[in-house]
Amino acid sequence: MKVGVVGLGLIGGSLAKSYKKAGVTVYGYDADDLVNQFAQMAEAVDGLLTDERIGECDLIMVAITPAKAADWIEEHAPLIRKDAIVIDCCGTKRYVCERCFPIARQYGFTYMGGHPMAGKERGGFKHSSDDLFRNAPFILVPEKRDDIELLMKVKGMIMLAGFGRVGVTTADEHDKVIAFTSQMPHIVSNGFIKSDTALVDSQMISAGSYQDFTRVAYLDEKMWSELFLENKDYLIREIRGLINQLQRYEEAIEADDRQWLEELLAEGKNAKTAVLQKCGPAQLNGE
Repeated sequence: MKVGVVGLGLIGGSLAKSYKKAGVTVYGYDADDLVNQFAQMAEAVDGLLTDERIGECDLIMVAITPAKAADWIEEHAPLIRKDAIVIDCCGTKRYVCERCFPIARQYGFTYMGGHPMAGKERGGFKHSSDDLFRNAPFILVPEKRDDIELLMKVKGMIMLAGFGRVGVTTADEHDKVIAFTSQMPHIVSNGFIKSDTALVDSQMISAGSYQDFTRVAYLDEKMWSELFLENKDYLIREIRGLINQLQRYEEAIEADDRQWLEELLAEGKNAKTAVLQKCGPAQLNGE
């Protein structure tokens, strides 16, 4: 099996290393030539993903931003084998899927949207690792969900990189959920850390909740701003919902209304319990 990886940042670099660890031949490409050189020196890839090698690949993973991913797939579509699988690894799905499903139909190869549910605070190839995806979920967005044989084939290819399970959904459902489970935590954390109080030496008076809450404040603003804007409808809905909830807490505290505040806190506790009962802890741990 031969795998091509486009984009050798945190996700793409980790995919390359994971597939190499599994004994797969890996060709990689990054827009930064220094990264290409470093990836080869680190033996994360067997060589560069040149135009000539694209046709050798059984699987191509495109780990760059949605617009660039769609552009790359469109530009290189004539070089992709008709029996090859192409999967993007972008954080939103509607835009890239809407562009790439027709391209794949036109040129005869199989394209699916994808999202590896794993990450770190810091990006780039230097932070990539061959165990980033160990037991992590991978979300697939196929154009058609009834080709079980194809889905099982793709699942096998994906799990070679260490993923623990593969889920299948639609682009719309993915973007709706990801606005809440991933994009909102990044925005809230990024906004929260802007408080002047954060600059006070608070190590002695902060517990694990502070570290957990601010972990994802350190982000790639260029990548995340693109993802936020592409998912603006669902994300704005979540932001407005949170603002409404925060206003209720503010009003209760300002009014010294302890009973109302207790009711609000109990609501949140009960909501967390309901989520745990319905989904289990694993559903709360994605990025």
